[in-house]
Amino acid sequence: MNIALIGYGKMGQAIEQAAIKRGHNITLRITSMNKHELDAAHLQNADVAIEFTQPGAAKENVVKCLGLGINVISGTTGWNDGLPEAQEQAQRQNAAFLHASNFSIGVNIFFEVNKLLASLMNGRKEYKVVIEETHHTRKKDLPSGTAITLAEQIIANNDDKKQWVLNDFNEHDGVPIIAYRVADVPGTHKVAYSSGIDDIEIRHTAHNREGFALGAVLAAEYINGRQGVFSMKDVLGIK
Repeated sequence: MNIALIGYGKMGQAIEQAAIKRGHNITLRITSMNKHELDAAHLQNADVAIEFTQPGAAKENVVKCLGLGINVISGTTGWNDGLPEAQEQAQRQNAAFLHASNFSIGVNIFFEVNKLLASLMNGRKEYKVVIEETHHTRKKDLPSGTAITLAEQIIANNDDKKQWVLNDFNEHDGVPIIAYRVADVPGTHKVAYSSGIDDIEIRHTAHNREGFALGAVLAAEYINGRQGVFSMKDVLGIK
């Protein structure tokens, strides 16, 4: 499979290594220095584009590739308002699009555990829920897309929660997300339910970027040759 990398920072380089290990070719590397090369001529040999850039650039990058009929994986977070346009573009162009807040296999299993726990805790008013997330200081969005996904899952499974709030415990219908930025931390997420009697916690800790990179490559393999809008649940066969 021929892959175009849009974004060639530490994540893009980790994806490159994972892709090469699995026998794929990197046909294009887009950085801020050569973003003008994101065009039909340079993408003509690509089967799939994998996009990890910045929230302000993601929608333009993704929509442009989809408009050229290139299937796209996007791991950039912080642009959820642009996702419907990207999904519509994929459908119009008979291309494939997959966006995820986190491509780690472990995190996607963690998501399923979070939903189950949230449904079990629904109505247990004696427990207060809080999400904590810790990432490296270079991460642009705050809170993380993964933390937002966790919060949205809790809201969908808890009748008393209507919104997520950042660093705020005062909103009674809110799910508090406490965000920390620490040097060289790939990503840690914890969901805790606390009462006066006991605490229940689930946690995912990433040790490096390899899990995220491998998941992105697996997702690219999955959508190669497909049409439509997909999620990591499709890639991992989670019902």
